[in-house]
Amino acid sequence: MSTPVLTAIHFYPVKSLTGCAVREAAVEPWGLAGDRRWMLADAGGTVITQRQQPRLAVASARPLPGGGIRLAAPGTDPLDVAVPVLPGPAEAGGTSDTCGTVTVQVFGDKVEAVPAGDAADAWVSAFLGIEARLFHMDEPAIRRAIDPGFSLPGETVSFADGYPLLVTTLASLDAVNALVAAGDLPGEGPLPMDRFRPNVVVGGTEAWAEDEWRRVRIGEVTFRAVKPCGRCIVTTTNQRTAERGKEPLRTLARHHRIGGKAVFGKNLIPEHTGTLRVGDDVEILD
Repeated sequence: MSTPVLTAIHFYPVKSLTGCAVREAAVEPWGLAGDRRWMLADAGGTVITQRQQPRLAVASARPLPGGGIRLAAPGTDPLDVAVPVLPGPAEAGGTSDTCGTVTVQVFGDKVEAVPAGDAADAWVSAFLGIEARLFHMDEPAIRRAIDPGFSLPGETVSFADGYPLLVTTLASLDAVNALVAAGDLPGEGPLPMDRFRPNVVVGGTEAWAEDEWRRVRIGEVTFRAVKPCGRCIVTTTNQRTAERGKEPLRTLARHHRIGGKAVFGKNLIPEHTGTLRVGDDVEILD
């Protein structure tokens, strides 16, 4: 077996939209810099993801200087969205640190977020064909705590599903594709790694090795590997066409379950900040 190595890095500026592949990325306490600092919500303030709207797979958000994003999708004109600025206490008419924020629901969490504005809301609503809004997380250090059953006091996360980073391995993807090819829906494979929307991808391991990781160093940054990633219907969504099938969720449910859930990949919490670079060595510490 070769030495494990970091083969790819991805971040996703808007939750559930297309990701960005990069050669290096800064690790912040709550995830990769720029990862899932924006999200969409419905009229009631509940997060919208590819679970409900697979069309989000074909929309993109590219980072702009200063933290803004450029939204783009087939059949639409691109829209540049600047980071929204909260009004000061005097302007807002109060002293609360949440003046100007809106409470949104991200799965089980209620989170204060900053509305991106009417133009952004109109763009995402027109694209989806429903009333929708775009929000930004202004203060990731305080806005959303990680599940206390898997984290230390004060650890926070962006609008990601629950944890700062997700790691997957090439060997496990090969194992899934071999099982799909041997199953009763072989026409759905082979599947690309983008079905799993990882932040970091590691090569040079055995299949499913990540299930047993407890602590890992990637380049100059160490992480706690805290929880296998339970998978959902998003994995069945073609990230280039938004079409849905049954794989890989069908195969994972049959062949790779942990704690009663179909899993692929491992959730990571950084122990400190630093920079990851494609080609970094990966060391399993525990």
